[in-house]
Amino acid sequence: MSPASARTGRTSPERELAGFLAKFTPEMAGRIRAARRRMRALLPTATELVYDNYNFFVIGYGPRNRPSEAILSLACQAKGISLCFLQGAGLPDPHHLLRGGGKVVRSLTVESAATFDRTEVRALVDAALARARAPLDPAARHELVIRSVSAKQRPRRAAVRPRPPAGRKR
Repeated sequence: MSPASARTGRTSPERELAGFLAKFTPEMAGRIRAARRRMRALLPTATELVYDNYNFFVIGYGPRNRPSEAILSLACQAKGISLCFLQGAGLPDPHHLLRGGGKVVRSLTVESAATFDRTEVRALVDAALARARAPLDPAARHELVIRSVSAKQRPRRAAVRPRPPAGRKR
């Protein structure tokens, strides 16, 4: 529960999450929900850490309520979703799916929930889980935690470009 929810007792984390998703187009919100369902199926005991930040809406997955221990995350914005490997710099990537050149994080684009069914993506997820500094506890219970919400955010819906009037050339 976010600090505001804890004080008021009015909004559950799931309800807050639904409010965050409502900022996206219905199509993108559906894609995010589908990606979250796949992540929950892959990581049923993980703690989900939600951040509705300036640039991205993020759902992190780790063993506890400690952001430094998160292993994977979904980073969502108006134009798409990325699966981030938060300890991914050393992951074996024979299919060259991972993007990024930093010292720690790597990511790949989630085109649809079917991305998680690809053998090479599952191999990356399995490798990330096996190499995690703090592994998931198979006996743990799932928890959804709203970690932070930024007052100022980039639009969660892509800007619609006006069409030129009919009969005019660009």
